[in-house]
Amino acid sequence: MQATEIQLFQEQKRSNWVRLRTLMTLRWFAIIGQAIAVFAAIKVYHLQINVGLPAVVIGGSVAANIFCFFAYPENRRLSEREGFVWLIFDIVQLSFLLFLTGGLNNPFAMLIMAPVTIAATVLHRSSTIVLGVLALLLLSLISRYHIPIVTADGAILSLPVLFQFGFWVALMISVVFLAIYARQVTTEMHTMGEALVATQLALAREQKLTDLGGVVAATAHELGTPLATIKLVSSELMEELSDHPDLIEDAELIRSQADRCRDILHSMGRAGKDDLHLKHAPIETVLRDAAEPHLDRGKEVIFDITPGDDGEPSQPAIPRRPEIIHGLRNLIQNAVDFARSEVAVSAIWSPEQITIRIADDGRGFPQSVIGRIGEPYVKRRRLSEDGPRRPGYDGMGLGLFIAKTLLERSGATLTFANGASGGAVIDVVWPRDVLSPVASEQTPALGENQPNDPWT
Repeated sequence: MQATEIQLFQEQKRSNWVRLRTLMTLRWFAIIGQAIAVFAAIKVYHLQINVGLPAVVIGGSVAANIFCFFAYPENRRLSEREGFVWLIFDIVQLSFLLFLTGGLNNPFAMLIMAPVTIAATVLHRSSTIVLGVLALLLLSLISRYHIPIVTADGAILSLPVLFQFGFWVALMISVVFLAIYARQVTTEMHTMGEALVATQLALAREQKLTDLGGVVAATAHELGTPLATIKLVSSELMEELSDHPDLIEDAELIRSQADRCRDILHSMGRAGKDDLHLKHAPIETVLRDAAEPHLDRGKEVIFDITPGDDGEPSQPAIPRRPEIIHGLRNLIQNAVDFARSEVAVSAIWSPEQITIRIADDGRGFPQSVIGRIGEPYVKRRRLSEDGPRRPGYDGMGLGLFIAKTLLERSGATLTFANGASGGAVIDVVWPRDVLSPVASEQTPALGENQPNDPWT
């Protein structure tokens, strides 16, 4: 899915993120607060407010909520148009109430930010802009035209002109800032959620493939003896039936089909029986398993397995978990995609850590995105710089995000950089005690072979 398609899909479903009942509940709180404020202003502070008009405006909100309660089901989610209309209603209702109660001299004028903020989280960008402009326009109007607040002795309550102007500027800036901030945070949150879902799907697919390979390999292991027996018996029959050419062809067919069954089972499951003895493997074996799909794509993949200065000479055995295999495979795929001719996959270990480095001889990571590598849907690139580096490439960084997430889940730390020669370099580092504790004399043997639960 291309970046524009992802963005369009998010925009299309954004308006379905909120239920009508949620807006109704917020509106009830607003109605109660507005009624208490008007009552306190008249009865407690003895302000001269024409209670009739504010009561009509507040009653309009009550009527809207009652209409929604009876007209729509409880779990109704707002469409784009419905959300747009109801939020316009809330902005106009609050603005008219502020017009009747002092305009920007009323400290509750800041509540105008609430509908715009909600719109930024649940509506399309165009609808949010229209609502924001409407809110700013109404704020500007009620700052100049409003019914003043009059005290019991006839004095007009009004802020100094400079304070009114400052309050108006602060409200304008707050509306714009909160709308942009809320939209950005909500978009990133949902983008991350979708990327994590994609990561879980990739991990589940890798797990299923691993389980299927284990089942097939176990089947091949169990059928090896009977197939060998069939082949042996068919060979003996061929010797005994040398004088019967019509029967020897049947014996040859039996032997050839036994060989075919063996080859099919061998090709379907190369990893061996899924048991405790193969739950871990030497680090080179795991790297070659991860790189296997990309070894014949026209780029040379070179493996360099070297112990550190203070590391033991034998290779550490690391888990053959699906998240490790799939994560390393994605990194190697990315290197093969953009290498000119060669990809170097190296591993080095010490008593403290295990490091895997994947480097290619391509143009390296673009400087415009190198600080954001590992984030999902990285689609904003400077074409003047990135186009020559990765011609014809319209990826969004989801593969690297999945790889980074899966490997970090196993305890690794990833670093993305460009090498001295310009190629991309990715370092994957695990603490030794997390991935493969140093062997000691007290390390127990695996013991008798037992079936392994693939989900543990």
